[in-house]
Amino acid sequence: MFFGSFNHNKETEGIYVYELDTLKGKLSKITSVTGILNPSFLTLSQDGKYIFACTESKTKNAGSVSSFEFDPGKKSLSFINSQKTGGENPVYLAAHKNGKWLINGNYTEGSVSVYPISENGMIQPGIQNFQFSEGSVNPGRQDRAHIHSTVFSPDFKYVFLPDLGADKIRAYQFEADKKEPLTEAEKPFTPTSLGSGPRHFAFHPNGKFAYCIEEMDGAVSVYRYDNGKLDPFQRINTHPDQFKDNFESSDVHISPDGRYLYASNRGNENNIGIFSISDDGTLKTLGYQSTKGKHPRTFTIDSTGRFLIVTHPVSGTVVVFKRNAETGLLKKVGRKLKLNGVSTVQVRKY
Repeated sequence: MFFGSFNHNKETEGIYVYELDTLKGKLSKITSVTGILNPSFLTLSQDGKYIFACTESKTKNAGSVSSFEFDPGKKSLSFINSQKTGGENPVYLAAHKNGKWLINGNYTEGSVSVYPISENGMIQPGIQNFQFSEGSVNPGRQDRAHIHSTVFSPDFKYVFLPDLGADKIRAYQFEADKKEPLTEAEKPFTPTSLGSGPRHFAFHPNGKFAYCIEEMDGAVSVYRYDNGKLDPFQRINTHPDQFKDNFESSDVHISPDGRYLYASNRGNENNIGIFSISDDGTLKTLGYQSTKGKHPRTFTIDSTGRFLIVTHPVSGTVVVFKRNAETGLLKKVGRKLKLNGVSTVQVRKY
């Protein structure tokens, strides 16, 4: 398990590596890294050898992406290099399956950057940067574009960019063999409901459906997917009926078997909405699970589908849940792990 955090101080630990006991759900510390500021989001290379981090997030006039090498034999994490993001407050990274490309989203400016990756995991200077400007109906939150995630399509031929500021899911074609791989797609964006604030995005394992969580409206929109195009056909609340406003929905993931979707809610709720997924892609609400912490910013599901792990930067806690594969429901296992400002998690079996 790889955890990133808002550490706000380079002298303190920023990235942590833990081992998960898959019988008891217990977490044991392996190593950590200092000298890095606010590594708020992590992603792994396809082979698990390299860890990429958005660093200096929420740091004024700064923003970078950094690369680390993980050696599972030595249980070591080593810094490789950093590059500037060309924008403030980087919040999300995606690595291409061929190991040669990295895409970063900058929240504050509303831009996306593309970097080549060397064979040794070194990030090369960015070769493309697309800047977006237009906002939407909420002047306090949507004065301008705010790219909140960068998600490859299942075949890695397209990239989708939920833009919280513009109420759009932007779409770009990605041609991995070109010097500048990113070009605007034939359908350059799909609009979302005004004031909804699209944030994170997940594809169904079958590649036919996509799901976008909307931070400001507390909803998940469901889309049919075909060759770079999204076609909306359902929208469902992520929260119980007693919560009427101040939504802070954050992350969305689908179980490896494609039967269940999970959506996290921060703010007053601090829970995960649990939904079943029917054969036609539609969602049905099953219930809500308290995350037993404050501000569940991100979570993930391991490749076996047995565990769901939640990070809480406000309470500074990690909570592990065991997932019932038949019912989709969650049950807390092991002890809460205290990690200051912990904000993101990735999990991989080596």
